[in-house]
Amino acid sequence: MSKHTPPRPTDGELEILKVLWAKGPSTVRQVREMMCRSREIGYTTVLKLLQIMAEKGLVLRDESERSHVYRARFREEQTQRQLVRELLAKAFGGSANQLVMQALRAKKVSSAELAEIRKLLDQLEEGD
Repeated sequence: MSKHTPPRPTDGELEILKVLWAKGPSTVRQVREMMCRSREIGYTTVLKLLQIMAEKGLVLRDESERSHVYRARFREEQTQRQLVRELLAKAFGGSANQLVMQALRAKKVSSAELAEIRKLLDQLEEGD
């Protein structure tokens, strides 16, 4: 894994990363409070996950204060792209067309989302 390629997070790690991307650098207690809004999770569970994530290089830990502060090492977009690349290779044989078609069939797409997709396609075509 290069220093610019995010390691693949587990589902639990991704849940923590979403908190860090939304809230920014946070203590274990702050991460847990945010996660408890959707499900109950113990302090020690969040702490252990963050420690593992630091070892894997998913988060950076600031130890200068009594309560350590964690922040995501990679931007949300970097991690999403990495996950999509893996899914594209594993499930769709590298076919972006198949990935997009399945994504659009899997869930009802709003008019606003379709307009945004059309705009992106137009931009991609202009770039050719």
